[in-house]
Amino acid sequence: MTSTAVSVPMPTVPRRRRSPQEVAAAAPVSGARRVLLAAPRGYCAGVDRAVIAVEKALEAYGPPVYVRKQIVHNLHVVQTLEEKGAIFVDETDEVPEGARLIFSAHGVSPAVVQSAKDRNLQTIDATCPLVTKVHKEAVRFARDDFDILLIGHAGHEEVEGTYGEAPEHTQIVNGPEDVDKVVVRDPDKVIWLSQTTLSVDEAMHTVNLLRERFPTLQDPPSDDICYATSNRQAAIKKIAPEADLVLVVGSANSSNSVRLVEVALEYGAKASHRVDFANEIDESWFEGVATVGVTSGASVPENLVQDVLHLLAEYGYGDVEEVVTAQEDIIFSLPKEIRATLKAMGDTSRGLGGRRAGA
Repeated sequence: MTSTAVSVPMPTVPRRRRSPQEVAAAAPVSGARRVLLAAPRGYCAGVDRAVIAVEKALEAYGPPVYVRKQIVHNLHVVQTLEEKGAIFVDETDEVPEGARLIFSAHGVSPAVVQSAKDRNLQTIDATCPLVTKVHKEAVRFARDDFDILLIGHAGHEEVEGTYGEAPEHTQIVNGPEDVDKVVVRDPDKVIWLSQTTLSVDEAMHTVNLLRERFPTLQDPPSDDICYATSNRQAAIKKIAPEADLVLVVGSANSSNSVRLVEVALEYGAKASHRVDFANEIDESWFEGVATVGVTSGASVPENLVQDVLHLLAEYGYGDVEEVVTAQEDIIFSLPKEIRATLKAMGDTSRGLGGRRAGA
């Protein structure tokens, strides 16, 4: 008789979190403990629009509703929508023919749109309007026979979508290290565009290096880096010089969240860490820390930030000062496909963009 070995997983043992007293004893803090809370933070108008689009689609059509890629780059948001009946797929060929498919906030290339048509999918385009603007710029300048230098991270969904609008005219420039590799047909007909979620400083450094090579390099008609990315980076720049520690709430695949950690360190924070959830915070980070800066990426619902603040309060950081560097009042209406369905149902709401506190 042949016996088969069976692997039995060990039960997960919760990590014992050290008490505030133990942390204080390890490295006493000089001065009062406090939190500097960045504003703006969290949900931007494009993210809010995309998330509401999935929620409304589930309400109007019932599950399942398919979504290509993550609707936004946040683990909690994706898990919450999955629980409501959303099914996330990587490509259109994973969706049953004739089913309903939502394109994520990061946008898609014309090839993806065509593949959805070929499968008779009922599509809803939740691309952020600011990303759509960059797509239209790529189409326009390709039509005028420009070489387009797309500054962004190769492999990122947004970059893939923009590149796909005019691949024969577009080169991806990942950063300063790629500048010397760029080859153009006519140095007098070159324009740069960018991924909307880049570090403002790094993007402009790349642009300046490109301009040294191509002095007549043209700028996009308006800023490609979105207002939310710029505003969140500006807020953390103000907080970082005073912070012993900066906590950024956001997911690992969220470009703008990752950039916030980098910006915090570049502008003077002694340490900075990104977490998806409060329970990922290591209490050893608090050793010797008087001032904690807190912010969140543009895809992060506010309740995750509040969880972090509650944990900080347990460790003596109950004094919270909000540092406001901008006010955001941008609103985007829902995708036209959702609006048409809601109108037919007698619902005339258009959906609000912008961060939804407590969402």
